[in-house]
Amino acid sequence: MSKRIVVLGGDATGMSAASTALRHAGEGELEVVVLEKGHYTSYSACGIPYWISGHVSDGDELVARSPEQHREAGIDVRMRTEATAIDTEKRTVSVRGVDDGDTYELGYDELVIATGAVPTVPPLDGADAQGIFGVQSLEQGEEIVKDLAAGDRRRAVIVGAGYIGVEMAEAMVARGLETTVIEHAPEPFTQVDPDMGALIRESMEDIGMTVVTGTAADGFDVGEDGRVKAVRAGDTVYPADIVIMGLGVKPNAQLAADAGLPTGPSGGIVTDVRMQVAPGVWAGGDCVEVHHRLSGRNVHIALGTHANKHGRIIGTNIAGGYGAFPGVIGTAISKVCSLEIGRTGLSQAEADAAGFGYVCATVESTTTAGYWPGAEMMTVKLLAEQRTGRLLGAQIVGRAGSGKRIDVFATAIWNAMTVEEMTFMDLSYAPPFSPVWDAVLVAARKAAKEVQSAIPASPV
Repeated sequence: MSKRIVVLGGDATGMSAASTALRHAGEGELEVVVLEKGHYTSYSACGIPYWISGHVSDGDELVARSPEQHREAGIDVRMRTEATAIDTEKRTVSVRGVDDGDTYELGYDELVIATGAVPTVPPLDGADAQGIFGVQSLEQGEEIVKDLAAGDRRRAVIVGAGYIGVEMAEAMVARGLETTVIEHAPEPFTQVDPDMGALIRESMEDIGMTVVTGTAADGFDVGEDGRVKAVRAGDTVYPADIVIMGLGVKPNAQLAADAGLPTGPSGGIVTDVRMQVAPGVWAGGDCVEVHHRLSGRNVHIALGTHANKHGRIIGTNIAGGYGAFPGVIGTAISKVCSLEIGRTGLSQAEADAAGFGYVCATVESTTTAGYWPGAEMMTVKLLAEQRTGRLLGAQIVGRAGSGKRIDVFATAIWNAMTVEEMTFMDLSYAPPFSPVWDAVLVAARKAAKEVQSAIPASPV
């Protein structure tokens, strides 16, 4: 008799878990049913801003596999279908059709919760007006593309300047809209330290954006036609033809919480290292918390890279193998027009919260040899543990060719390297790609000096 796996969510984690389990199981051993509330499966949410900007010409290019392709692979994909309740004792899921309202009970032997995340939308006056959008799903991306094409949109306001906020600000500028970004923090992109955020703000302003920091959106003015016409923030009203909410996301874990499954401080589902929540229940992707290898705390980091790994681990375990998720270090990269932003490990605020003593080192360098035509500038900031010199964090803000250097620092952190050990790493060099002393090495050398200078002198 085959074992039934029910998967809630048809994107990265859910479909990776389903396909991995089928790949490792024997023929006829598994029946896999996937419930997907939306219209698409296996798509790149990270690519949505670049579709809106026009860098990607067609949203279909963001879809890796259609529901039909998954069905051909033996996965029973049920689109526009959502789970409304989980009964872990009976091992059943209550199911409802989104369009027709039909309901039924679906039994499972193994349940995979891959419900993702939902945008953070504060209860502001007028927030339900037409022309205000989140950017979490491909359907929302479609709505934005259609809205921009439907009328004369000249002014965009982005509320929030995190990953989605700065990427959508770029998209609006690429579309030719006058763009204002409103951020409650002192500087945009709070995933990096304020001194690095200031560099991002300056670059955004240089390309024509208005960046308003230290101010939160208070509400929206709505026209008689029901469409947003302005954003109120502090004492100022910012006219808007379209508004993008970029205030981040939170785990979509209410279904799990209602079923009595454990959630953590961020609201994400808590799992063990195998991504198991309870007997017969697994979870992964943007709806879970994960272990941070440096701080030792559970964190919520919504990235497709983690989601795909979670799905593969879950599928392996369901099929009788063994997989464990080793944790995260917060590596991420983004861009706003020609500016690239990379970060990994801990920021200063995160290091302070974790109780680390540390030193900082900041350097400026070029992306290529200084004499190479088109050499661009970058700023690199490192955090190293005060006594040991272990690399704790790195941040990069610079022009084209700088951002992916963050992966070198991520590799060093993953392997618990000290900044002293990094100073003579055998990195590649040629004038079109790097100075002879790459920014990675220069920053590591400066950080190593800071560590040495922080060591108290021996008593006489």
